[in-house]
Order: sequence, then C-alpha cells, then structure tokens
Amino acid sequence: MSEDRRLMVLRAIVQDYVQTSEPVGSKALVERHHLGVSAATVRNDMALLEEEGLIHAPHTSAGRVPTDAGYRVFVDRLSAVKPLGPGERRAISQFLQGAVDLDDVVDRTVRLLASLTRQVAVVQYPSLSRSTVRHIELVPLGATHLMVVLIVNTGRVEQRVVDTGRPLVGTDGEAFVAAMRTQVNEVAAGVPFTVAATRLRRLVEEADGDSGSDGGDRAALQTVVSALADALVEEREERVVLAGQANLARSGADFPRTIGPILEALEEHVTLLRLLGQLGDDPDLVSVRIGSENPVSGLQTTSLVSMGYGSGSERVASLGVLGPTRMDYPTTMASVRAVARYVSEILDANQAT
Repeated sequence: MSEDRRLMVLRAIVQDYVQTSEPVGSKALVERHHLGVSAATVRNDMALLEEEGLIHAPHTSAGRVPTDAGYRVFVDRLSAVKPLGPGERRAISQFLQGAVDLDDVVDRTVRLLASLTRQVAVVQYPSLSRSTVRHIELVPLGATHLMVVLIVNTGRVEQRVVDTGRPLVGTDGEAFVAAMRTQVNEVAAGVPFTVAATRLRRLVEEADGDSGSDGGDRAALQTVVSALADALVEEREERVVLAGQANLARSGADFPRTIGPILEALEEHVTLLRLLGQLGDDPDLVSVRIGSENPVSGLQTTSLVSMGYGSGSERVASLGVLGPTRMDYPTTMASVRAVARYVSEILDANQAT
C-alpha cells in the first residue's frame, strides 16, 4: 500500500508541476488531491521518492519537481493512452483528409501536430527502403519524349521526362509504349524498391541479349529504366520536416541555459532521422524518450514522443513531437497516436485506390 501511495504522490507531483511549472510542496498536494493521508505522511513519501531519485528540490525551494527518472516512472505507469475526444478526432480527420498528395499529407501533419501539442513537430517522409512500387505509367510527350511516372504505395508520385531517341507516334510507337509499360509493371509493380531496381536492370540486360530486338527499342528501354532508377534512389527521401520551433521560446523557462543547443540539434536532420529510426516495428507503440535518455547532448533537456505510421501492418516512417521534459505526457501521447493512425489510414486508402 505504501508503494502504491508513493506512486500516487509522484503522479500528483508530475501533474501539478506540468500545470503550474512551480515546485510542489506537501501542503499543496494535500489541498489539491484526495490522497487520504496527512501532510506529514505525504512529506515522508516525498522523502522516499527523493531517495529513489524520482523527485528533487531545485535550489533552496521547499517544493519538489520530478526528475527524468520520475517522469519515466510516471509514463511507464500510465495504464493506457487516453483517447482524444470525438471533436478532436473529427478535426484531425477533416484536416488530414483534405490532402491532395503525400507532400501535402506531410505538410498538414507536421503543422497539425505542432498546433495540437504546442511543441516542435517532426515528421519523417516515408522511407523508400520500406516502400513498394504501386504502378509505373508511361505517357508519350511529342515525337520521342516520354513522361515516366512512378507511383508509390505511400501515395508519393515521382515524374521524369526523358528523350527515348525513338519515334513514339503512330501505331508502331503506341504499341511500343504499351508493351514497355506492361514489361516494367510486370517486373516492378507490387515489390519493394530495392527488388524493383534489380528486376528493371535485369529487364534491360535480357533485352540487350535478345538478338531479335531493335537497337532503338533497347536504348529507349534503357533510358526509361535509368529514369526509374533515379526515382528509386533511397537517399533522396531520407528527410524530415519540422514545424513549431517557435514553441520552444514559450517554454524557455524549462531549459536551464538556452534553447540554442536544441535548435542546433534540430537542424541536424540526420540526427533526427536516427532518433526516429530507433523505434521498434510495432505500429501501435508510442515511444517516449525523456531527457537524459536522448543520446544527443543538445536534446537532453527535452522529451521526444513519437510513433510509427505506415501502410497495413508495416511502419514506413515515424512522426512525433519534441518539447521540454515538463510535458503533458498523456495528452501529447494521445495526440501523436491519433495523428499517426489517421496518416496510416490515408496511406492505406491511397494504396487501395
């Protein structure tokens, strides 16, 4: 019972400190919370929590504030992430459903997260290493030019215009484009990017080895496959988008020195990609990394709440928010989870259509 009560005291300290930003004393806890014990008992519990490293006294204050370890216990003991209200869920759905393509989805998502949580929002573009080719379209443009359109399962669309060096007009040209469209989709549609790239290269090699093939046809196929290979390069899409950096200034008192190191760390997108990439593959898991748990020195006064999103059961990327450790964790976790799930639903819908 004593341990359960100490956890109740810790929870009350976290809640009050997040709300007021002031160190919490035993008298305030007894007045604000129905703990069912005296102030003396609460002081004793607070002393034990301090010995355990879960709270500490800043400077000479009589009150206590949570440590990183205290926040960790608080987050781990949350019985469940509370759901958002119907109005909030409806607002999220309506805002995201209006997106016209993947770029718009990412832009809307990062702005929505920053607005909901009043923190810095971070959204990772879907990793091409986890993406699959949905369809390849070839559209003739003039006598010899062709638009090569790569459509990804995430809804991303890549376009390249190439000069095939071969006439594409007339019955012969139309038949050639139709046959090439069929060929590239037969080997690439529905498979991961890395597999698609290998199969497309093999398609060109087999055409090179076919003595009955016209040289112009082989060159045109090589041009199309080269354009697709360029679109399939993974490094181009390994990036993140941020919004709400100005929210850090609102929480300036939560950072012991300055927000400078945090802003510098946020500029290193490779660092953010690494942090987001350290999530597990469980798309239903909300990850919370608190203070010193962050391996990046510039971010060790912050907490990162993140979650994967994807198509079906596979996570293709992550999104989240970053803010001070004095954060409303239950509400932030609920917002991140709700937005991640809606983005996943949009990707599923794009894949089905």
